[in-house]
Amino acid sequence: MFCIVETKVTQTEVTGLVVTWWVTALALVSWGQTLSPRHGGVATRPGPDCTSLATFSMAPAMDLWCLTVTLLGLLTPTLSTNPGVRVQLTQQGLEYGRQIGIAQLQEKLKSIKIPDISGSAHISPIGKVDYSLSQMHITNLGLPASSLGLVPGSGLSLSISNAFINLNGHWHVKYLKIIKDSGSFDLSVSALTISVIIGVKSDETGRPSVSSANCTASVGHVSIKFHGGASWLYNLFSSFIDKALRHALQEQICPLVQNAVSEINPHLKTMNVLAQVDKYAEIEYSLVESPVISNSFIEFNLKGEFYNIGQHQEPPFSAPSFSLPPTNGNMLYLGVSSFLANSAGFVYHRAGVLGLNITDDMIPSSSPFRLNTKTFGTFIPEIAKRFPGLMMKLLVKTTVPPSITFEPNNATLLANGTVTAFAILPNNTLEPLFILNLDTSVSAQLCVRGLNLSGSVSLNRLDMTLATSYVGQFQVKTLDNIFVMILKVVVIPKVNAYLQQGYPLPAIGNMNLVNTHLQVLKDYMLIGTDVQFAL
Repeated sequence: MFCIVETKVTQTEVTGLVVTWWVTALALVSWGQTLSPRHGGVATRPGPDCTSLATFSMAPAMDLWCLTVTLLGLLTPTLSTNPGVRVQLTQQGLEYGRQIGIAQLQEKLKSIKIPDISGSAHISPIGKVDYSLSQMHITNLGLPASSLGLVPGSGLSLSISNAFINLNGHWHVKYLKIIKDSGSFDLSVSALTISVIIGVKSDETGRPSVSSANCTASVGHVSIKFHGGASWLYNLFSSFIDKALRHALQEQICPLVQNAVSEINPHLKTMNVLAQVDKYAEIEYSLVESPVISNSFIEFNLKGEFYNIGQHQEPPFSAPSFSLPPTNGNMLYLGVSSFLANSAGFVYHRAGVLGLNITDDMIPSSSPFRLNTKTFGTFIPEIAKRFPGLMMKLLVKTTVPPSITFEPNNATLLANGTVTAFAILPNNTLEPLFILNLDTSVSAQLCVRGLNLSGSVSLNRLDMTLATSYVGQFQVKTLDNIFVMILKVVVIPKVNAYLQQGYPLPAIGNMNLVNTHLQVLKDYMLIGTDVQFAL
């Protein structure tokens, strides 16, 4: 049985609830009554041996215990929901987005279709005049002035002013019952203004999404010039046509703007919220909350965590809290927590792939140290005595997940593991010789290549102790030079070759990063970059 609970209340509120429930429960138990509260909006979380908070009886003591433990469980902090990656879109990034968006909106507005307009008017002294305007099409459209601003807590505000539209069409007229005439006309719309609020939130997949609201469009001035025939008649009742054209334009502009905004979402859907790294691991970059919008930037807080593919098990540690410093100069800033790297260590260690078999052919031929019993027998005579003239194999593997720490301008990786030495017998079976504990520290150099975070490591320190020996006691210190050489010429190059492949950063569609720089700070690295989209 389970206690099912997880909700958001303050510690003071929970303490009050516990006290209240205890007093009420004791009173009801003494009266022999049953208490069945209603409980709604609750997620699940394993608890002590009891059913759930949906309904329960206060008569048995176990139910009272379950209730108390459940309520006290609310006081116990859950695993941190701090993001592993923070992404800030700055004013420079918004400006780049405005340029792309306005160009696309301009093309969208060129698709405005003005319906044929017809009607009749009484013109003195002629009398009734029937008129129609048809075959209207846009010949020119411009959006010369626009701005995209931030609306804290809400989204974006797009404002367009001094826009203009030029159209051409045909007119037809009939008056005095029998007289017909036709010609062409040019229509100029100026001082057109458009404003729309663009909401920014998280969708059900953890990707950002946008929506439009409060769209308004206003036609400032309409100028019509008629050509040919009885065009003078149209000039007499151009006010009727002006009103009809204003209405036709204003009815179409906002739906097209809203459609242009909604067409952003398919591009946002291309965000790699689950980025596969290799056959062992993937990174989750889903939003952990709706985007945070301030006066100067939009911040996207992402999960930023490695997982084994198909097995999303949380590590026994949480992401540290961190915030990005005031930034300026780039379109985009990414703060990548040490949690992301440490979750990678947890995942690969759990997958059992942080190990390497080392044989003599992996050691450069120029090295005086060979991986055989002759070399090791120099330092451990029992090996040469019992296993003369044999080749050896080493198995290096981690015993706990490696951990990385970020300090200003310094990234350090600590790895604890073992190295097991084997003699390769003539029948190709392995005979264990000894096992050493390894305590290794390496410095990490990090960089951004394309859309990947890459790196390399170099050895800082190696400490070894004897764990098990099958060839008697020996001084481990005498093997330092051999194993430092093996780490430097075999293990670390293997690690670096893999790190050079890189790990995918959060990205959208055909986005490229340019003018990128990286800085290591306390608990996270800061990546500043501009972006380009291949349109």
